[in-house]
Amino acid sequence: MHFYDINKGAELVKAARSSIELYIRSPRFYKGMVSSDLLHFKDKYGIFVTLEHYPTRTLRGCIGFLYGNSYVYHTLVDAAIAAAFEDPRFVPISHYELDETLIEVNVLSEMKDLGKSAASRKKNLMLGRDGISIEYGIYRGLLLPGVAVEENLTKEEFLNALCDKAGLPSRYWMQPNVKMYRFETQIFREEKPNGNVIDVNLKRMIKA
Repeated sequence: MHFYDINKGAELVKAARSSIELYIRSPRFYKGMVSSDLLHFKDKYGIFVTLEHYPTRTLRGCIGFLYGNSYVYHTLVDAAIAAAFEDPRFVPISHYELDETLIEVNVLSEMKDLGKSAASRKKNLMLGRDGISIEYGIYRGLLLPGVAVEENLTKEEFLNALCDKAGLPSRYWMQPNVKMYRFETQIFREEKPNGNVIDVNLKRMIKA
């Protein structure tokens, strides 16, 4: 899956950082301060922004939007601000932390149904390529593709972790009445804070 070249990916990452910096420093912040320079991103893709402490790579915030309901130039700014200041698992990012924060932008493909049976869900899922989401009543959960790679999970472990994230019993992904989807991402990440941006390649050997 390929949406953008590395130059455009770098633009998105730098715009995410600018959104966070300006939100902290400017009492009159509005989204147009950043999005006005991104008007050529008129695609509609889901966007997630992930923040990590550097150099430990400890998660510091991750929020985004599954569906491309708006243009990327709007969604990117919203996701960056939400990841930095609205993730309920963490206190908001402070300006003291910015130089120790890595920024990653995930551009999401359309959602594809994983099927109804446990067997089809395991068969249709490819670790390292696919992120997954689950919906059941008021319960929602999502895991990006990198989670399976970074934590060296099997398919079943990945699916169990998704249920845990959604607040459901671990093996609830086996139930036919839950909605489950897979998606791919193109990932752009800083090598170090304010450093070069790379197009992350998740095609590694991991457990089947």
